[in-house]
Amino acid sequence: MVSIIFTGIIEETGTINRIERGVNSSRINIMARTVLEGTKIGDSIAINGVCLTVTSLNSNHFTADIMAETLAKTNLGQMHSGQLVNLERAVRLGDRMGGHLVQGHVDGVGIIAEQKKMDIATLLRIKAEPELLAYVVKKGSIAIDGISLTVVDLFPDSFTVSLIPHTAAVTTLGHKQPGDSVNLETDIIGRYVERLLIKSPDPKKGMSMGFLAENGFI
Repeated sequence: MVSIIFTGIIEETGTINRIERGVNSSRINIMARTVLEGTKIGDSIAINGVCLTVTSLNSNHFTADIMAETLAKTNLGQMHSGQLVNLERAVRLGDRMGGHLVQGHVDGVGIIAEQKKMDIATLLRIKAEPELLAYVVKKGSIAIDGISLTVVDLFPDSFTVSLIPHTAAVTTLGHKQPGDSVNLETDIIGRYVERLLIKSPDPKKGMSMGFLAENGFI
C-alpha cells in the first residue's frame, strides 16, 4: 500500500460551510473549488494539515468525517462555520515536490505566542510541548496548519518561522493572531533517524551517532 503524502504547498483556502458534531466525532462540510478538480469520493485532502477522506462532494463543496483521535490531537474541534481552512490534495506520482514530505498526521497543537513584522516578512513564534519540540530542528522543515515552513530559530518552549507576503496572503496564517492555535507536524525524517538510533540487542546491527558520522550522514 502506498502512503498518502502531501507537500505542504497550499492549493487554496476553503470555507467551512457547516459542522455536525457527534459525541465522539464530527462531520465537516467545506466550500472549495480548486481541490475538487479531479477529486472523487475516497480521495484524501489535507484540511489545516490533517489528512481526511472525502465522503461526498459536488462542484463546490465536500464532506469529510473527523474521528475522536483527530479531534483530540488537532484544532479541528475548535473550528466553526465561516472559518477559513488550508486545503491540499494528496500528491500524485510525478507531481513537483515544492515543500517537504508531509503525511497529514498532526503531532500536536501549538499556540501563536508572538507575531511581528520584519521588513516585508512576518515572524511568528509558536509555543509547543517539549515532546513535540524534540523533533524540531533549526533550519529544518515543519508543517503549520499544513503549510511547509522553515524553522528560523528554536527555544526551550517555542520556535519561530518567517512568512513571506505570498504565504500570508494565500493561507490562513495571514489571518491568525497571538493566542490562536495551529496544527503542527514535524519532519518525518527526524522520527526515522530516532528509530534508527534506538540501540539494537545486537550492537553490530544497531545504529549510533558514531556510525552516522563515520558514514557521512551527520
